[in-house]
Amino acid sequence: GQDHLKQPAPRLHFIVDKVLTMTVDMYMQPAELVFKLGALGLRHVGYGVPSDLFGPFVSAAVEVAKGVASSAEALEAFRWSLSLISRILMRVVCEGSTIVMRAINANSAKQ
Repeated sequence: GQDHLKQPAPRLHFIVDKVLTMTVDMYMQPAELVFKLGALGLRHVGYGVPSDLFGPFVSAAVEVAKGVASSAEALEAFRWSLSLISRILMRVVCEGSTIVMRAINANSAKQ
């Protein structure tokens, strides 16, 4: 993951910790989490994160969780909440990607 996402290992650990917290928050505080995901999605736009990375990230996280899940129900709950979080983020990224933001991320005035 560190080579593919071009982030240092401590940053990836932080991201995984946040992902696990968000999957629980989706059940405990869904309205608050959706609000936070809007802001997080816009930060992803600012960083130029391609939305096509969300799906593989979810698949990889679920694959890793298979090895530690206490039951099939727990794994399905994790998969469902993480998939929903991913879809919300992808929607925010797609809707928040204006022409200006795409040009800034590409560092080009021609777009």
